[in-house]
Amino acid sequence: MNGNILNIQRFCTDDGPGIRTTVFLKGCPLSCVWCHNPESQSPRHEILFDPQKCVHCLQCVALCPTGAHKKGANGHEFDRTLCTSCGKCANTYCNALEHKGERMSADAVLAEVLKDRAFYENSGGGLTLSGGEPLSQVDFCLELLQKAKESGLHVCIETCGHASAEAITALSPFVDVFLFDYKETDPARHKAYTGVDNSRILENLALLDRLGKTVVLRCPIIPGYNDSPDHFKGIADVANTHTHVTEVVIEPYHSLGSAKYTRLGRAYTLANVPTPDKETVLGWVAAIGAHTHKAVRSAIEY
Repeated sequence: MNGNILNIQRFCTDDGPGIRTTVFLKGCPLSCVWCHNPESQSPRHEILFDPQKCVHCLQCVALCPTGAHKKGANGHEFDRTLCTSCGKCANTYCNALEHKGERMSADAVLAEVLKDRAFYENSGGGLTLSGGEPLSQVDFCLELLQKAKESGLHVCIETCGHASAEAITALSPFVDVFLFDYKETDPARHKAYTGVDNSRILENLALLDRLGKTVVLRCPIIPGYNDSPDHFKGIADVANTHTHVTEVVIEPYHSLGSAKYTRLGRAYTLANVPTPDKETVLGWVAAIGAHTHKAVRSAIEY
């Protein structure tokens, strides 16, 4: 079984307890307007182009089999309509072009993860699957997580929750903690911001609760979009309703992913959204905490 892998990132400390290796899978059923990993959305392999790193050596022109890279009046030109994302152009010395997406077997991924077993054992860490959306590759994830558990690893999955109940049920025995995204309380606004409503997401959250799985609610808060009192109350209500939700983690908006949109040839629509300051974020934490006895904290430590 091969998975569509975006990246394997080692020594992570924000994707579950302890020191972890996070495996990012490519492809997601949502298209959040604030997504800071836009290269994770499409299941297709993609080419990122950074014109600031381009030295117009034109090596990519010779390497490209479809003519997507050309010599123009001002040097290098990239026609994405001709690009098949084969990745051959990324093999140039200037690193202006990056190929995103790699087919890997579960055994190959696990071998990378197990390189840092000593760090997991000393810190209480382990493996985290993220994305994109891991549950969109349920068969691959099932094989990988079964092997991870046979190796004695602690496992987390970061999920948007938009998946089949069958996928949730199949994977749940091999997952210690679900890092469950809760993006917007109002169904219409949820669809406007992410492309889907939240009905299936709420059903799967309730399913995890019935299965007795530990859940951490992870809530991205974006000024002018979902920083409203009714959403804060909604977050608290969801935490209170589900017995096995242990804490709420606020993920304040940042614009660090904006450059990736440019490199993908896409527009970044949140360019004018301000990054919230410490007082604002702590105000969000307090607003949610006023309605729940569950722990509420910011993902950013001030």
